Amino acid sequence: MSNTNFSCPPLSHINENNLHFILGGARSGKSRLAENIAKQAESQGRTICYIATAQAHDKEMSQRILRHQVERPDHWALLESPLYLAQALTQALQDSDCVLVDCLTLWLSNCLCHQDNDFYKQQKAMFIDFLKNFLSDKSPYKAKKLIFVSNEVGHGIVPMGELSREFVDQAGWLHQELAQLANQVDFVMAGLPMTLKANISQHNVLDEKDV
Repeated sequence: MSNTNFSCPPLSHINENNLHFILGGARSGKSRLAENIAKQAESQGRTICYIATAQAHDKEMSQRILRHQVERPDHWALLESPLYLAQALTQALQDSDCVLVDCLTLWLSNCLCHQDNDFYKQQKAMFIDFLKNFLSDKSPYKAKKLIFVSNEVGHGIVPMGELSREFVDQAGWLHQELAQLANQVDFVMAGLPMTLKANISQHNVLDEKDV
């Protein structure tokens, strides 16, 4: 377990809806940053819901899921939603002020493997429409925060398999759309968050104590 302690951006514009997007590779520290941002929101009086998209198809994935369960606070509300993300977000925001989704690429993978070939297209459209509504002036939600975690998979070797290439392409397009909508985008590498977009405020990204 990493001992990296991230310092988080101050939650300014507290009365406005906010979308924070965090990208990074495997074991980059992206989930730790997202959880620390959620903890900061909680310290300011917000209630937290964690939406998990993973499915335990094998022993290794089961161990990953267990590790995430151990690391996050057990009093946070939890929704498991491997497929229907827009619906899960709608449900989570009824009772919680801050919702953390980890992660988008697992959700994408689950949708692409669905027996309905148009399933991901439909779910993505619903997801993007939800986000646009969430951020609009007429949003039914006020002073809420969404945090999305996703894997950057486009920096490696182009995969040989058709489905793998489709996954990489779709992930890249999804990330571009989400980054356009987000108030803040951070990329995490080797435990170091780098701000790619910040419409709220700049922040010191890393507390180097205990690194």
